[in-house]
This record gives sequence, structure tokens and C-alpha cells, in this order.
Amino acid sequence: MGIREDVFYEGGPHIGDLIINGLLAFTIICIPLTVGAITRALWLRYRITNRRISVTGGWKGQDRTDIIYSEIRKIVTVPRGIGLWGDMVITLKDGSRLELRAMPRFREIYEYINEKISPQAQAVSGAVGSN
Repeated sequence: MGIREDVFYEGGPHIGDLIINGLLAFTIICIPLTVGAITRALWLRYRITNRRISVTGGWKGQDRTDIIYSEIRKIVTVPRGIGLWGDMVITLKDGSRLELRAMPRFREIYEYINEKISPQAQAVSGAVGSN
């Protein structure tokens, strides 16, 4: 029997990301942003549990990345959409980064993840411009 895995958050990017970028498509110049938002809305999914962070994305949702909390060196958040959603960049101990784009409830999710990482990682993490 394994240890129980409780899901804190499971879902896709915030719908506001798609709406804002969809409206920007009318400027023609922002069409690549709109395509990115559509791709995220269709295939990007997050799963935050008490044991790991899983991100499924890529073309048709074929790529999956799982990280455990002990691998995290730093988390930085950036509010988007007047603070209704945000981007989160997780830096791992090996120097690689995982971006969580258009994360709904990003402040609440950041606090949840922050409780699970090492005190050293907590000390260097936070919102951009908060220090």
C-alpha cells in the first residue's frame, strides 16, 4: 500500500487568459499570443497534490512533467489579469525551470506549495517585486 495522494488543485489555465488573448487577436499583431492561449486552454492541465506537482501539456497534451517538493529550489510568482490569475516559475535544484502559465488561484496554490518546500527554498521564493 502506498501513501495516499490528496489533490489540492486539478485543472487547466484560467479562462481569463484565453478571453484577454482572444480579444487581443483583433490587433493582428497579437495573434501568436492568442494561438498560445488557445493551445494552453485545450491541452494544458495542472495537478497539485500533497506529494507532487504534475503538468500535462504540449501538442495534444502528450508531454507530462512530475516534480516532487524536495526538488524545488525556488518559486517565483507574477500576477496577471489584474491579479485574477498568475504565472509561477519553479526552479529546481538542477537549475531547470518549470513554468505554470495562467494559474488560477495562484496565490493560494503558491502558499500550499511553499508549505511543502524546504526552509531554504522558502527563504528565496516569493512574488516578483515583493522583496
